[in-house]
Amino acid sequence: MASNLTIGQRIAWYRRRRGLSQEVLAGLVGRTTDWLSKVENDRISLDRLSVIKSIANALDVSLGDLLAEPSLFEWSDDRGSHSIPALRAALTDYRQLSPMAVRIGQEEPPSSAGLASEIAEVWKAYQSSLYTKVVERLPVLLAEAHHAERFSHGDARHAALGVLGQVYHAAASILTKVGEADLAWIAAERGLAYAQESRSQVVTVSLLRSVTHALLANGRYDAAIQLTSDAAALLDDDLPKATPDLLSVYGTLFLAGSMAAARAEDRATTRAFLAEAQESATRLGTDANHAWTAFGPTNVAIHRVATAIELGDIQVAIDIGPKLDTSALPIERRVRHALAVAHALSLWNRTDEALATLLDAEKMAPEQVRYHYLGRQLVLSWIRRQKGKPSFQLTDLARRLRIV
Repeated sequence: MASNLTIGQRIAWYRRRRGLSQEVLAGLVGRTTDWLSKVENDRISLDRLSVIKSIANALDVSLGDLLAEPSLFEWSDDRGSHSIPALRAALTDYRQLSPMAVRIGQEEPPSSAGLASEIAEVWKAYQSSLYTKVVERLPVLLAEAHHAERFSHGDARHAALGVLGQVYHAAASILTKVGEADLAWIAAERGLAYAQESRSQVVTVSLLRSVTHALLANGRYDAAIQLTSDAAALLDDDLPKATPDLLSVYGTLFLAGSMAAARAEDRATTRAFLAEAQESATRLGTDANHAWTAFGPTNVAIHRVATAIELGDIQVAIDIGPKLDTSALPIERRVRHALAVAHALSLWNRTDEALATLLDAEKMAPEQVRYHYLGRQLVLSWIRRQKGKPSFQLTDLARRLRIV
């Protein structure tokens, strides 16, 4: 399906493929036929993933099928024409899974310290929203980390396993960002297995958070909520003496859980998870980036805005979001918040402000705006709402996002 369809148009396409009338599908999701007709004709914007997920369930398709296809990465002379398919091949390479696949005469594996330095560079690129750079580096780094783990013993092997878990975490994170939900799940699940073997509590909790995000991307909100609660329970005894790293990954675990609860329309759990994250942020005392989490009071506030939008509390998002100073956080966090603010402003029919917000975000991180489904859907909805010719700014943005 073409990537220039709105969510409403996708719903209409899948509904017709299922042979369902508007009346039948509307009944399956507890809505009126008039409401569904307006959704399919872009007269109503679907602002909550919980509603989109209910329609996906009724149509028996994945959440990603309605949000959009994964975006294609740009080719360039220096990077070549290998991107997500290369990462997919690395993740599904049977040789990474079998101890019998050790090559005779293979060169000495890289040290754990060297690999840790490389994964740090990948996380820096990710937090700078340099997605193409992340995707380019990960397949090679994945092979190197597996090679190091196979030839290590004792404490060195535990260190190598920890790095391997982090590489899979980075893979799951970038795959989630670009809409490859199924691949993200594979990476997160596999990374968690290696993290647990590493005996590193911080790496393990980081991968539990990664699994939570993968569950979110696949629309499995109840499972993500349960995982958050179960994972937190494992850390109860260690929290009083938690290091900044552990405190940060613990806090971000609850932030991910709060998004799952909001998408499941569970207000009580959303509040409880945000309160738990806030307590960790208060203990930490400041915005920081321990264990590449960008965790602190501001990130908690960002999630208050994001969960408010998911729960339909747009006024709350409007009151908090535009005023929030995110300048101390990594670009990825700042731009994701800007996308949420643009979304809220758009829902409040303040389209000019929403467009200005999105354009500012694009200046900071063009790749992140281009590859996130929300940026594309906002621009598509604005173009289709225009009664006359769209503005040059809007048309030019649509061209850059490859949707016209």
